Amino acid sequence: MGQRIHFVVDPQGWCCMGLIIFIWLYNTIFIPKVILFPHYEEGNISVAAILCYYFCSLFCIASLFRASVADPGKLPENPKIPITELERWELCNKCNMMRPKRSHHCSRCGHCVRRMDHHCPWINNCVGEDNHWLFLQLCFYTQILSSYTLILDFCHYYYFLPLKKNNWDVFVFRHELALLRISAFMGLIILCGISRLFYTQLMGIFT
Repeated sequence: MGQRIHFVVDPQGWCCMGLIIFIWLYNTIFIPKVILFPHYEEGNISVAAILCYYFCSLFCIASLFRASVADPGKLPENPKIPITELERWELCNKCNMMRPKRSHHCSRCGHCVRRMDHHCPWINNCVGEDNHWLFLQLCFYTQILSSYTLILDFCHYYYFLPLKKNNWDVFVFRHELALLRISAFMGLIILCGISRLFYTQLMGIFT
């Protein structure tokens, strides 16, 4: 399983990745500032809750970058085909190269990928034989981070004790409700989308 660096030049993919990174930054900055740190100072939560959130956030962004730059299984220009496997190879009618069966040609990347599942604009890369497990990691960590964020948003209003002091001169706390509603909306959208994608990926692997 190779782990060569693979970089795709695709403006649409860059925009999609930029949106994902913006959502990640938004929640990584505002959730601790609005919920975790104030409630920790007043003794409503422990430091473990803060550390868990940052660990989940770190794993999520790390898996995003790993999946986006990992080689998905790009076929070389002159592949060496073992004589015993000639029957398992076929000619691609788009790039005129020999490829093993179950490989597909990606029009965005411009080459064939072994066991290509799909081209994902959110990671600006194909999902293929060599980075499929990294894509599943990304889906898994994103579900955990989104769920954790939604739980914190809910607990802040319906479970935690009200904060005794707030710095109302700071922009963040004056717009706390709007910021957390945006966070909850983004978390819900991402959780639903990623959970459905993760389920279909697992079903595809099992079947």
